[in-house]
Amino acid sequence: MKLTNARCISLTLISFSSLFACLHGEECRTGMYPPKGPTFKSNVTWYTLDLDLPPAQRWTHVIKEKKAELAAMIQAIKDLANGIFHGKLIHLVDTELPLIVDMLPYPFNEEIKGIASVSDVLLGEVVLFNIFYEVFTVCTSVVAEDLNGNIYHARNLDFGLFMGWDLKNHTWTLTEKLKPLVVNVDLKRNNRTVFKSTSFAGYVGMLTGIRPKEFTLTMNERFNVDGGYVGILEWILGKRDGMWMGFLTRKVLENATSYEDAKTQLALTKLLAPAYFILGGNQTGQGCVITRTRINTLDIWEINLKLGRWYVLETNYDHWEKPFVLDDRRTPAMKCMNKTTQANITLSTIYDVLSTKPVLNKLTTYTALMEVSTGRLESYIRDCPSPCTPW
Repeated sequence: MKLTNARCISLTLISFSSLFACLHGEECRTGMYPPKGPTFKSNVTWYTLDLDLPPAQRWTHVIKEKKAELAAMIQAIKDLANGIFHGKLIHLVDTELPLIVDMLPYPFNEEIKGIASVSDVLLGEVVLFNIFYEVFTVCTSVVAEDLNGNIYHARNLDFGLFMGWDLKNHTWTLTEKLKPLVVNVDLKRNNRTVFKSTSFAGYVGMLTGIRPKEFTLTMNERFNVDGGYVGILEWILGKRDGMWMGFLTRKVLENATSYEDAKTQLALTKLLAPAYFILGGNQTGQGCVITRTRINTLDIWEINLKLGRWYVLETNYDHWEKPFVLDDRRTPAMKCMNKTTQANITLSTIYDVLSTKPVLNKLTTYTALMEVSTGRLESYIRDCPSPCTPW
């Protein structure tokens, strides 16, 4: 009980500090690119994934190098779950989740089996690791068009909200465990790039990706009462007409042939969880935020130069609603985008925007920058030394 009370008190303090930070955000950062200084932790290692291999073998070389880091991450998840559920959840994970892996769509089920085999992590725990991203990502994504019609797409991926606050180091436990698992992946078929992604070793879905010359895609969680927990529970109980978000984004990146094709698939496919899909194309005006329920599309908000809308920016709240006062990353991000102006927008100035607190915060795992015309994908592991907002 004492531990629970301590956590409640610490989270209350975190909430108040976040409130003050959101209301009094710092000035827009400049000159942050190329990445350097205390907010830059490291570059991200590149790996090639051969889609011509059997699915169970595709991740072998990645997992062999990241085996210890994956085990540490899953142990941190287990420790957190044991503290809350007194071991009951992990027993369920170890006994029940392996039974449902074959019900996952191909090839994801076979890739998960391969990862478990190589990593020596229990199959159910690898399934749990993949489920986490359906419900715990808190992000900022932006698509912008410059005066020459070039489309840029970038995102901060924030992960680990309420996942074990480290009072000594002022960090989120799972966020820090996740950073060593960030990888860049070049997915190839017939020795030619199909798409590139920034992802996590052990996770077979995709949250950030670029199909060179065609489109870019990121996914942000959408907070909703009818959220991911409901869809996942329904799926486990046998109602499986919805698609896992990370699986859908990967399927679209792998198979869609154009911006419009990708937009249609993202708008019409039933999901396990509400989501925002942020999509960028290769022509002027091709940038949008698709606001999804689990069943249908509520809105498609697009770049519209005639209306002066040269960028679209999404955090985790419907763009027509005000964000939660304790989690307003949208207002400072848009302030910095507007201050930058369309005439000066580049990937380097967008990196400045994503480096400004509270857009950059204690949950920020990586920043990804994408330019569709060149097929460029750059990703950087981030740090946010104190004073820094918890989210």
